[in-house]
Amino acid sequence: MSYLLTRIGVFSSCVLLSSSLAIAQGVTSSTASTSAKPSPSVHADDAKFLKEAADAGMAEVELGQLAVQKAASPQVKEFGKRMVEDHGKTNDQVHELALQKSIRLPKRPSSKNAAAKAQLEKLSGDQFDQAYMADMVADHKKDVADFQRESSAAHDPGVKTFATQTLPTLQDHLRQAQSIAPAQ
Repeated sequence: MSYLLTRIGVFSSCVLLSSSLAIAQGVTSSTASTSAKPSPSVHADDAKFLKEAADAGMAEVELGQLAVQKAASPQVKEFGKRMVEDHGKTNDQVHELALQKSIRLPKRPSSKNAAAKAQLEKLSGDQFDQAYMADMVADHKKDVADFQRESSAAHDPGVKTFATQTLPTLQDHLRQAQSIAPAQ
């Protein structure tokens, strides 16, 4: 009888242990699948667009912070603040979308954007304002063109939606930059 009870106890323990392991694996699997979904194939052009958008967005935030510190004109300072806020939000969206698509984004602005920042750091007063606003007009012309292209030609629906929803803000930035630039 004790032999039978021992076998039942061992059997019960094995059942409980295997049930616990199965539950733990299920939790681990479902957690892993929500946090690191397998990458759906993303067209190379869409991935390139997101990487360039991230690079440009980081640069806009850094240059906006510089404008807040160095600009002589209150209009330029306000524009800089807007760049920090708007592009900061857009950067968050780019990073979220890239994470969903398993696309690695740059961690800091490109050497071209870093060089532009270094040039602006050497300037002050009206010289800074003129150079910064000229840079903002040129950058936003490029950004608007890129986002217009991607909003109609993107292969990935998420990338297309992001480009389409962000485009009006970039167009507004361009109009504002153009209105401030001639006054500088």
